[in-house]
Amino acid sequence: MNIYYQNSNQRVFGTFPLTGEVAHDAIQEAVDVGYRAFDTAQMYGNEAETGAALAACGVARGELCITTKVHPDNYAEARFLPSVERSVKDLGGEPTDVLLLHWPAADGDVAPSLRLLQQAFDRGLAKNIGVSNYNIAMLRVARGVLQAPIVTNQVEFHPLLSQNRLLTGAAQLGVPLSSYCSVARGRIFKHPEFAEIGAGYGKSAAQAALRWIVQKGVAVNTMSTKPENIRANFDIMDFTLSSVDMARIEALTAVGLRIVDSSVAPWAPEWD
Repeated sequence: MNIYYQNSNQRVFGTFPLTGEVAHDAIQEAVDVGYRAFDTAQMYGNEAETGAALAACGVARGELCITTKVHPDNYAEARFLPSVERSVKDLGGEPTDVLLLHWPAADGDVAPSLRLLQQAFDRGLAKNIGVSNYNIAMLRVARGVLQAPIVTNQVEFHPLLSQNRLLTGAAQLGVPLSSYCSVARGRIFKHPEFAEIGAGYGKSAAQAALRWIVQKGVAVNTMSTKPENIRANFDIMDFTLSSVDMARIEALTAVGLRIVDSSVAPWAPEWD
């Protein structure tokens, strides 16, 4: 199962920053709601907990799609493949469904880490590979280096930030986007338009924002520990925003809120 080869109607349950019993309970709730795609990373420090929770969830491994991401600290040749092997072991021993580079290399030279990613794929450690936080120029390099398809570029994507340039450039290169910070870490709730639009469909502000992302052609990644929110975040496929409401939300991207920048992540590139 690989969500990124399907369409943007896919919903991914993110696990950052969950640990311990909280992670287990949230993942089990997500499974019960209907999630089958889960996102973790070496950087999150919860791959083993994610693997254990999914092993105990009662759903066959073949019905799940697990994405993990390689920490930039492991981009050195001596560390890369051993780190991926540890990730695979922590996640249950089977090749991970999707393996991403979490960030571009700090020096901006993405080719060496991309070659190592290809090696991980060639050795059967991952069924599919991709990247995260790449700009268009980096995606072009990736297309030239990787022999396997780039199944996604996971990026900050929410209605308070215009990513149209990246979305267009990635589409031209045949690379689907998937989101993180999908409700701008709650900042959307400061804007009454989302609640107003959601109410017109019998939905919440968050559901309106997530539906906008889906209709932009981007797979949605969300996280919550509250059962009602986990279910609501999943329940966004039974309505369609009108072109008028899509435009109202699109106008809010002019806010220009970028949550994850170089002050948060030293590997952040020059964004498009």
